[in-house]
Amino acid sequence: MQGTAQPTSQPAAYTPTDRTVPTRSADRASYDRDLVHSILDEGYVCHLGFLRDGAPVVLPTLYGRVGDRLYVHGSTGSRPLRMTGKADPGLPVCLTVTHVDALILARSAFHHSINYRSVVVHGIAYDVTDPEEKRAALDALVDHVVPGRAADSRPANKKELAATAVIRLDLNEVSAKLRTGGVNDDPEDLALPHWAGVVPLRKGYEPPVADPDLSPGTELPDYLAVR
Repeated sequence: MQGTAQPTSQPAAYTPTDRTVPTRSADRASYDRDLVHSILDEGYVCHLGFLRDGAPVVLPTLYGRVGDRLYVHGSTGSRPLRMTGKADPGLPVCLTVTHVDALILARSAFHHSINYRSVVVHGIAYDVTDPEEKRAALDALVDHVVPGRAADSRPANKKELAATAVIRLDLNEVSAKLRTGGVNDDPEDLALPHWAGVVPLRKGYEPPVADPDLSPGTELPDYLAVR
């Protein structure tokens, strides 16, 4: 399951904190719960930041959302997952997800920009030890990449589960930030002979390439249709 629907009792927005209010372009920030979830659900890769021996470390990794929780998995030997299991009460982290929607080409170099949507989450990551929660988290990670795939693949066996660690990060201290619109050139630059405008970017599936060892008669699933 990808991000599940929120209970009606959940507030419509997250509460801003000192760490989630940007110091620049604060008008681009949003704490709307549905917007935050939509940005998270559309992404594939997050960047997980933490401190190791006093030095900052940022790692790209896959993630999945279940309600107001994010899950990240990896080998039991990976640094952040190993550190989370040893930390008390957990590992302080910062997790980010960003989408680039368009390139903004201005007449002046200074005003070049991008249209983007991003989410920043601050919090404590906890080691997931409950077997049922761990299995649900791993299903969510698979379905986050390709919705519907978890039910169409063999689940992890005991050996694979033992070699896999999962950490949980609750969505409490979180914000979204986005830029939309077009070029913001200075009035005195509007007559310059340089092309300016928006270059939209798009994301989608290319035609899938079947594994050469695929069993005869195995058809392409509907969830992989080119879109």
